[in-house]
Amino acid sequence: MRTLYIDCSMGAAGDMLTAALLELVEDKNAFVQKLNSIGLEGIEYRLEKSEKCGITGSHMSVLVHGQEEDETMHDHHHEEHHYHHEHNSMDGIRHIVCDHLNISENVKKSVMDIYAIIAQAESEVHGKPVTDIHFHEVGSKDAVADVTAVCLLMEELNVEKVYASPVHVGSGTVKCAHGILPVPAPATANILKGIPVYGGSVSGELCTPTGAALLKYFVSEFREMPLMKIEKIGYGMGKKDFERANCVRVSLGETPSKKDDVLELSFNLDDMTAEKIGFAMERFFEAGALDVYTVPVGMKKQRPGTLMRLLCKEADAEKMVREIFHHTTTNGIRQARLERYVLNRRMETIETEWGPVRNKIVSGYGTERSKFEYDDVSRIARETGMSIQEVEEKIRL
Repeated sequence: MRTLYIDCSMGAAGDMLTAALLELVEDKNAFVQKLNSIGLEGIEYRLEKSEKCGITGSHMSVLVHGQEEDETMHDHHHEEHHYHHEHNSMDGIRHIVCDHLNISENVKKSVMDIYAIIAQAESEVHGKPVTDIHFHEVGSKDAVADVTAVCLLMEELNVEKVYASPVHVGSGTVKCAHGILPVPAPATANILKGIPVYGGSVSGELCTPTGAALLKYFVSEFREMPLMKIEKIGYGMGKKDFERANCVRVSLGETPSKKDDVLELSFNLDDMTAEKIGFAMERFFEAGALDVYTVPVGMKKQRPGTLMRLLCKEADAEKMVREIFHHTTTNGIRQARLERYVLNRRMETIETEWGPVRNKIVSGYGTERSKFEYDDVSRIARETGMSIQEVEEKIRL
């Protein structure tokens, strides 16, 4: 599986993510030309070589009407580009992105979804509805340029899975449009809810609102690097110098696609009726369980009971635990980490005289087989009076 891993041990910002991802592209100069032709008025992307602590990487400068930010104006070490403070609303951003930029509909949607994440965070901080939010630093044209560039690069790289390390947010204070605020700035802190973060000895803002929103949108899991065959590495440099290399490192490569890490949650039941157990199983599937099944077991005091096992993604574990305690009478849940061998799956739709029928095709390990979706076949059987076997035979003809 084509996988991207983002090392956020020195935080993340829009310009650093842009530069790091750009290092993974085959023809960097051609891509910079592409960025400069998307139609952002008054904006020029400029890729520069940069070195931090002996490591060579890239820095992305975004010039607004030929000028770059003056670093003495604020404390943002990542150069989040605040030179022209255009206080844009969501409508203003939408007007720029959707009406004026020469980019695909998918990229436009990604940019607007990322700004929706930022707007929601700002809304919570300022106690205003999203429609009344006016962006300051992140609403300037150069911040729009960062977000759009990262979305274009993610489309170009076409990765199937994005992982990232826990995010180093920095410490101390940062100067913003509203005054001096603690690190992480309140909007950044809101965006990072639910994401593993940590502070440290580095004084300054390491993760900006734009960087946080980009991570939240693209990253499916924050964890240590998975087993991965790395093909390319990119370093996106910030402007300031610290004792540690001020960069975002991205690694592009392959992770095993035939194995799937899942959690197994298991628990015993001895005082629930069959109807209640069935109802609970339905709720677990609705909540995102990959599989749920029961096994009859003998329990203490010679009582017959039921062992229930539930498989889920690690990211869903806490939600599943809440569901289990809510819908069953168990007092404790056991957890085990499992690896599954899984076949690749795809769905095709076949047009028949009785309407569309979905056909699930699985392949891998030298095997390929297909099966018609039960709901579609059973519907036709009920409507026509045929048996399910007859329906399947007629569709195959």
